[in-house]
Amino acid sequence: MQSSDAVDAVDAVDPGEYRRLSDLLAVGLAVVSTRQGPHDVLVTVDSYLDVSYDPPTMLVALYGMSRAAEAVEEAGHCCLSLLTAEQQHLADRFGTPAAPLQGMLSGLEVGRTADGDAILPGALAHFALRIDQGVDAATHRLLIGPVVGMGEGPVGADPALRFAGEKRELRR
Repeated sequence: MQSSDAVDAVDAVDPGEYRRLSDLLAVGLAVVSTRQGPHDVLVTVDSYLDVSYDPPTMLVALYGMSRAAEAVEEAGHCCLSLLTAEQQHLADRFGTPAAPLQGMLSGLEVGRTADGDAILPGALAHFALRIDQGVDAATHRLLIGPVVGMGEGPVGADPALRFAGEKRELRR
C-alpha cells in the first residue's frame, strides 16, 4: 500500500515533462512477432529487458489494450528481433497503429521459430520466448518468459536506436 506522500509525489510529476525526459533514454528498437490464427502479428517495441542469464529470461512490454499484447498472451509465445540501423524502415512499418493483419510480412523472406513466429531477416539477433507470466503496469502489459531459442544476425552491424524521440546512429 502506498503512503499518501508517495501518491502526492506521483501526482506532482507532469506527464509531458516525464515523456520529454524519458525520451532521453537511448533504446534499441526491436520487433515482436507472434501468430494469431493464420495471421502474423508484429509490433515495434523499445521496452524489453534481459531479466536473467540463468535461466535465460526476458521481458517485453506491450500496450495492454493492443491486439499485439492480446495475441502474444493468447499464443503463449513470441519472437523478439533486434533491428539493425539499416532496418529502421521496419520499425516504422510495424510501429504504425492499426496496421492491417493481412500482408504485414509482404516482401520479406522471414525465418520461423519452432513455434512459428516470424524471425526478421538480417536482425542483429532474435530471441524466441515462451510467455509464462503477465503483469499489468500502468497502461502496459509486461510479458515475461524463458528464452527457448535464439540466433545471431550480421556480425558488426549497428543497432537501430531511438534517442530524444528520434532515430539515431552510433558514432564510432
